[in-house]
Formats: sequence, structure tokens, C-alpha cells
Amino acid sequence: MKVVKDFDEYKIIDLCDGNKYESWNGITLVRPDPEVIWKDKLTDNKWTPDAYYTRSNKGGGAWTKNNNRIKDSWTIRYNDLTFNLKLMGFKHTGLFPEQAYNWNIIREKIRNANRPVKVLNLFAYTGGATMAALKEHAVVTHVDSSRGMIDWAKENVKSCKLENEECHFLVDDVVKFVEREIRREHKYDIIIMDPPSFGRGANKEVWNIENDLYDLVKKCSEILSDDPIMFLINSYTTGLSQTVLANVLKLTVEKKYNGSITTDEIGLPVQDSEIILPCGIFARWEKDKYED
Repeated sequence: MKVVKDFDEYKIIDLCDGNKYESWNGITLVRPDPEVIWKDKLTDNKWTPDAYYTRSNKGGGAWTKNNNRIKDSWTIRYNDLTFNLKLMGFKHTGLFPEQAYNWNIIREKIRNANRPVKVLNLFAYTGGATMAALKEHAVVTHVDSSRGMIDWAKENVKSCKLENEECHFLVDDVVKFVEREIRREHKYDIIIMDPPSFGRGANKEVWNIENDLYDLVKKCSEILSDDPIMFLINSYTTGLSQTVLANVLKLTVEKKYNGSITTDEIGLPVQDSEIILPCGIFARWEKDKYED
């Protein structure tokens, strides 16, 4: 497992009974986490969150604030990147700290390319990977079906002071966008995707990862450049294994390009504990194998 230990402004304080108690640059939250199946606290820390999220029996849920410390938005830093945080309707804050592992890989790959690099970020959300790529002066195309997420990513560009970098933001259905890029013969050196389990495109197109992922990756392999650098798939889908993601890359990207495939879990440590919280999986094809 790849464990992110250097995200100084984010901490998991404790885990217990289906919830995690965490600090986001000093703002403490309690949120549900399906990986936390034990009943006892891991530490002696008292749980005094600034806000907590409660699931509804009818689906979804809601935040309850315990004080006035939380504003409409606040920021958190990871090294030289600054992100905007907000309490979202479905327990999220707009950032997945474990993805710092992948941000570092993206930056190193671009930096070591020693040439201009074009990056395509699909299901790009609020743009953590986009900010990482822009920091290394890549040209980025950022695609998400949600206007709100695109606007949030643009806020992150400003917070990271990346306004002078070249980034193309598109509100679009990912599959239809890739099909158009094939027709336009546009090419990318790095493709990143973080597909949801289920979702809807900009015009209510239905996405199901089990039915649609392979076809999408196969189509994306047609818009890789002649000398591609990396293809990265992240997943939080329960039951979808690392091996399945690796197989998808073997049957598509690796059939066309020589390289190697790496798969693993990503995790976050719990403060004052030896426990690691698993936070998803990835599969990465790369021209030259990255060594930790």
C-alpha cells in the first residue's frame, strides 16, 4: 500500500464505528467511512468536531455544525498546492488527500519528460491532478460533467496561482468528449481518470463503471500520443480489484505501447496509531516504470 504521510495540514485523528474523525487545516469533521468496521476508538482523543455528517435513512444525509468556525469555504495546503474546501451535500469536502501520492507521480513524470506535455484529466472533479500537472507547466484539458465542479477547479487554479498556465476546462460527458477527440485526432501524453461507480453526463448520459470502463479506456488509447508517458486509473468502487484495472490496461494501452503496469492501494495513516485507512486503488501504465 502507498501511504501518504506528508500531508501536514490533513490528519485522521481517530476511526471508530463507521466514522472517521479528521482535521482539515484545523477544522475538525466527523464523516462516515465504510472501511471503518470496528467499534472501538483507536486513540484516547475526544471527538469534538466542528461539524459532523449524518446519513439519512432515505438516502444522502446532512451536515450539522457545532460552532461558527466553518465558513462557506476554507483552504488547505499540500506542499506548494492550495485547495479550496467546502462541506458538500454527500459528505465530501472537495478533496481526497490520499491522492497526493498520485499528484507527486504526475509531477515527476512531467518534470522528467524534458519536453512539452499534454495532459487529459477525465472525471476531473475539483482538479487536484490538474493543479499538480499545471505546476509543472503541462498543458491540461480538464473534463467533468458538473458545472459546479468545473467552477470549483477554476477557484483552485487561482488559489494555486496558476492563472498563467494553459488549462482548458470543459463541462462535457467524458465518453462523448473522447469520441470527438478521436475524430479530431487530438493526442495526449498523459491521461488520468477517476471514474465514479455510477454517474450522469452533462446531458444525463448514464455511466456505470462495470459496463463502461473498458470501452472508455480502449477509446482513450486511441488518443495517446506517439510517445505517451502515463495512463492512470483511480477507483473507489467497492468490489473492483486492482487486478481488474490492470487487466483493462493490459488489454488496451499495453497492446499498443511498450511499458509497465503498477497497481496498489492508497492509504492514510491515523495519528498516534499504527492503523492505516485504505482509501481506494489505482492502476498505472507508464513508459518507464516508476520506482519509489
